[in-house]
Amino acid sequence: MTAQEIRQKFLDFFDSKEHAIVQSAPMVVKDDPTLMFTNAGMNQFKDLFLGNAEAKDVRVADTQKCLRVSGKHNDLEEVGHDTYHHTMFEMLGNWSFGDYFKKEAIDWAWELLTVVYNIDPDRLYATIFEGDETDGLKADVEAKEYWSAHLPAERILNGNKKDNFWEMGDVGPCGPCSEIHVDLRLDAERDQVDGAQLVNKDHPEVVELWNLVFMQFNRMANGSLVNLPAQHIDTGMGFERLCMVLQGVRSNYDTDVFQGLIDRVETLSKKKYGKDNESDIAMRVVSDHLRAVAFAIADGQLPSNTGAGYVIRRILRRAVRYGFTFLDLKDPFLTDMVSVLSSEMGEAFPELIAQQNIIEKVILEEENSFLRTLEQGLGRLDQLIRKNSNDIDGKTAFELYDTYGFPIDLTQLIARENGRAVDMKEFSSELEKQKTRSRVATTLETGDWVVLEEDEVEEFVGYDRLSTDVRITRYREVSEKKKKYFQLVFNLTPFYAESGGQVGDKGYIEANGSKTFIFDTKKENNLIVHFAKELPKDPKLTFNAVVNSEARKSTTYNHSATHLLHEALRSVLGTHVEQKGSLVHPDYLRFDFSHFSKVTDEELRIIENMVNAKIRENIALDEKRLVPMKEAREMGAMALFGEKYGDTVRVIQFGDSVELCGGTHVQSTGEIGLLTIVSEGAIAAGIRRIEAYTGEVALDYLRGKDELLKQIQDLLKQSSDPLKSIQNLQDQNAEFKRDLEKFRKERAGFLKGELFARKLTINGINVVGMVSEMDANTAKDLAHQFRSEPNTIVALGTIDKGKAGLTIAISQDLLENEAWHAGNMVRLAAKEIQGGGGGQNHFATAGGKYPEGLENAMKALREYIENQSA
Repeated sequence: MTAQEIRQKFLDFFDSKEHAIVQSAPMVVKDDPTLMFTNAGMNQFKDLFLGNAEAKDVRVADTQKCLRVSGKHNDLEEVGHDTYHHTMFEMLGNWSFGDYFKKEAIDWAWELLTVVYNIDPDRLYATIFEGDETDGLKADVEAKEYWSAHLPAERILNGNKKDNFWEMGDVGPCGPCSEIHVDLRLDAERDQVDGAQLVNKDHPEVVELWNLVFMQFNRMANGSLVNLPAQHIDTGMGFERLCMVLQGVRSNYDTDVFQGLIDRVETLSKKKYGKDNESDIAMRVVSDHLRAVAFAIADGQLPSNTGAGYVIRRILRRAVRYGFTFLDLKDPFLTDMVSVLSSEMGEAFPELIAQQNIIEKVILEEENSFLRTLEQGLGRLDQLIRKNSNDIDGKTAFELYDTYGFPIDLTQLIARENGRAVDMKEFSSELEKQKTRSRVATTLETGDWVVLEEDEVEEFVGYDRLSTDVRITRYREVSEKKKKYFQLVFNLTPFYAESGGQVGDKGYIEANGSKTFIFDTKKENNLIVHFAKELPKDPKLTFNAVVNSEARKSTTYNHSATHLLHEALRSVLGTHVEQKGSLVHPDYLRFDFSHFSKVTDEELRIIENMVNAKIRENIALDEKRLVPMKEAREMGAMALFGEKYGDTVRVIQFGDSVELCGGTHVQSTGEIGLLTIVSEGAIAAGIRRIEAYTGEVALDYLRGKDELLKQIQDLLKQSSDPLKSIQNLQDQNAEFKRDLEKFRKERAGFLKGELFARKLTINGINVVGMVSEMDANTAKDLAHQFRSEPNTIVALGTIDKGKAGLTIAISQDLLENEAWHAGNMVRLAAKEIQGGGGGQNHFATAGGKYPEGLENAMKALREYIENQSA
């Protein structure tokens, strides 16, 4: 069976068991502060387990794209080194929300594996939870009884809390689980060692295939367990491992899921898979990581230096580094593999095909950037090794890692090749210091919810009103960066929660004349959470909730304007333009979109004029709520990649602009008043960003520019043609610069003769030194004039605008002796002026804030020259 057939058989089987087949949620999580990425199939159903939302279908099945590279579930370091761990992987799952439980889950798993997929029952083992005294949990005898109908007792094994009690994090839904393991060893090996002895022992051919989680509890912040409102089933089967089993191979990477990618790596590297362990690991790493990066970008997550973007950049760079080191791939190569991935997985995940162009361009830019970084790091490391016979200290190795992004294992490898070692103890210490700083900066402690009243559905009423009476249904205390605040949930709310790029509402709730201010509103899974610095004195009262109407009004201007801007961009630049992100704030809007070249000033002018024309038309809002997704698509509504939509959606239409959107909008475009674009630029390969103002903010911005122009005209004493006056000033300035440069060179030539006449001769070397008030460019010219003199070192101390400078130049004939290195010498002397600097062996500069130390700096240089030339 092909991978595609295996996936489809799973979905068809559960369709026959009356399960609704649902789409994979995006891999990048947007409304759960506890997660960056979907790391398990159950993530998108978390609210249903917690009882925060009601299930539309009580039985569902899907294949979910997942990513595990950080936090509790972190497989990154194993990826490629074994045959079955991955960063990005598919999780096949079936779910029951308060419907069937253990018996059906076990029976259907057995039927699918042994009847539909025809796996040999004698090769299967099941584990059950043995209980845990600390949590007061007994052994799962119920699951054992159901397994006894299919397996002999010796193949039903007890498992501890680590292996057989599933928790997605420190808090949240959890429960005992029953794992299904498969023994893929040859019969002769099975005869020698019973497979039961190898279950959960990290044996590469006795592997976990499917995990059936019996979701019964909720882990609270204090560590206790409470029963969930209903019992649920949450199963997850590794698609790649299942393909390995059914295709009769011994590695996930030998399946057709990966072979196309590995074939492309073979072609690019001119190396054969299966011939060398190091290159085999590298090919597996590259193939795995390419999938993770491509799927993340398709879901709208660009590589960056923070948050989820940093994780994606780290995965991409790890792939590049393995290719660079072990496959001799010194030029970008990952981008050449995207087409293979798209053709092989695009049928199941069409976003890969739709976003292929963007994925390729972003990856190419990231590869080029990191290859330059690697080159810089290699140069720095080579310099260290050439000039020092000692091992590499941990601080230096960490500097390479932290400043240059240079992988520590590559530093170790190069050090070993040169007969050196790296002080890993000191490196680990520096790394831990950094992690501690990061943890302190991001520490978030969340208390358990205090439930005041049960409420099945929290209704958002803010489309129609900005104030209403509410009750607090639950609250909790949160500590972050030594600050405490409270999160409140209401039975209904007029406050819009941050979503779709639109910031959350602010305002207050009031009862008995006492106000509690709401400083932000966000979504956590399906809950609308209101942030308050304090808790009302009596949270059980009925409150009047009031949204800051001025901020909301300005926000709606900007949100509606993004829709008009999107339409104008597609009209002027082409229909390839797609929204890639936005920020809708009361003060401004930011709109990211796919486009592969700079938007010209003329194009921006046309786009801005089109939007303002739509504003002047005063087009009425056509809002449709609870529209079936199919009907919305037939209307031409634009959906965003990486967003999770329900079966029914909200459609916002202003004339020809039709989009799926949950944000707040004006009733007619005339309310926006005006849009002015203030900037346009690139934020990644193929991704551009426009920032703009609307309404009063736009007017204030234009008035400010007008006032600035008037001030310029006043300064120029020219009101009719300020541009001509500025051009005249630029021409005059250029002429003055030419005259100044000529004077500077003449002065340097004059000083050269005077200084050379006062030179010192130290052990046959001409040493020219001086401390003087002089700008850096004059010092540079003067120093370079001396480089034509034989056996000469020039050291100039300069004072310019109260700051100290050092300039050192060394004649070419002296550079054969490695002791003469201007960069090293200037760093030595710079300590005396409380500064730093560097440069090449023949020329270097430094700056400092202590001009009084220049004489000592010159003295230190003379002593250095005396010692080295002795």
